[in-house]
Amino acid sequence: MALGPRLDLRQSQSLVMTPQLQQAIRLLAASNLEIETFVAEALEENPLLEAGEVSREKGDDTPDAQEPGETSSDAGSGDEALDINANALDRDRDTGDGEWGSGGAASVADDAAPFEERTSADLSLADHLLEQVGSIAANPREELIARHLIGQMDDAGYLPADLRTVAHELGASIDDLEDALYVVQSLDPTGVGARSLAECLALQAKEADRYDPCMAKLIDNLDLLAKGELPRLRRMCDVDDEDFADMLSELRQYDPKPGLAFGSSTASAVVPDILLEEGGADGGWKITLNPATLPRLVVNREYAVELEDGCTDKASQSWLKEKLADARWLINALDQRQKTILAVSAEIVKQQAGFFREGVSKLKPLTLREVAEEIEMHESTVSRVTSNKYISTARGTFELKYFFTSGVTNSEGEGASSEAVKARIKALTDAEEPKKILSDDKLVELLKGEGFDIARRTVAKYREAMGIGSSVQRRRAKKLAAM
Repeated sequence: MALGPRLDLRQSQSLVMTPQLQQAIRLLAASNLEIETFVAEALEENPLLEAGEVSREKGDDTPDAQEPGETSSDAGSGDEALDINANALDRDRDTGDGEWGSGGAASVADDAAPFEERTSADLSLADHLLEQVGSIAANPREELIARHLIGQMDDAGYLPADLRTVAHELGASIDDLEDALYVVQSLDPTGVGARSLAECLALQAKEADRYDPCMAKLIDNLDLLAKGELPRLRRMCDVDDEDFADMLSELRQYDPKPGLAFGSSTASAVVPDILLEEGGADGGWKITLNPATLPRLVVNREYAVELEDGCTDKASQSWLKEKLADARWLINALDQRQKTILAVSAEIVKQQAGFFREGVSKLKPLTLREVAEEIEMHESTVSRVTSNKYISTARGTFELKYFFTSGVTNSEGEGASSEAVKARIKALTDAEEPKKILSDDKLVELLKGEGFDIARRTVAKYREAMGIGSSVQRRRAKKLAAM
């Protein structure tokens, strides 16, 4: 084969994400606060932009209200909504199988409670604990010691003080200190009052009814876990590989620093992006974008004409042309973003109409792919739209992501939302009598009687996700409440 230089012609195709495409993707996923910041920066950088009512071309108006059925039929066509090319989105995909978990912005503990009542209170850890201790302490002396111990905690919820030293300072016995510590460790969040990481995890395992001898051995040997000596640790726990993997999975779900959920952080109010009202004689829905979150940008045409008259050289004319194109593109991109949010929101309302009318018991399993197929968009587009976007309804304010839930199969072979199952578990535990606390096995039996085919481990995970204690914890709490 001869060696030497030569010229070859080759034809190939490649996908290039232009700066404008990247900008459009970011705008689609941005929250209303991020959009507000972005618009402020754009106003500062581009002299042709000014705040005001958005100027639109004929036929490009954003609808003020839409029915779900109407929107879903043409949501993905033309300029009605922004749907980035699927191949381009695959490069920046932020979703895996097109299905969100059941977590959302709002709790299902009280179906009709407003969103503000479901957010975390602006309390320090100490204030949160002090509010609880009075109803649990057996007597004023025990309450006094418990309050003192709470004052000794660090921000993570640990108790670094030595009990014997505290007993000497208070003139109390070590038994009194241990009784008060038991009260403190019974408070919410579970794990506070621990004197070590192992004790913190053990408290959480006990509340979850997982603290068997094998789990105790695992927690007592966390140093081996940190060193990665898993085979040795599995042998010490005397379990097979599957059980050991389940134990590690349970351990990872516990919070090693339960107190950090409080501290000095404040809960910020959520401003909804979409407003939902029931309207129309046909029982439809009125869906509008929140005017308070809509970016208002226009091109200052008078200033643009003035600048154009003064631009005599090519460099100035090129600069003016570039700024004018950037301004028009940004206004159009924000307009398309609003239409996309409306299209996706309308389809979600259509799919989850039962929830909005009757509550969480009617929440259906729903995936990003199902919504994307209905409105003829890519599921990554739907994923971006549902991130950090909130809808205000008569039942509260929810993140759009909340309505994408996994499901379980009922006795008729149909899907039931995990949130619906959680709501039923909470209803059953709330109705318990102090002498008839339901175990997880009993909950499984009752749920199967209602048509929910669900395993015990799933019941336990749903219960823990809602902050509902184990049967032992609930029995103790209701007994104290009845005193």
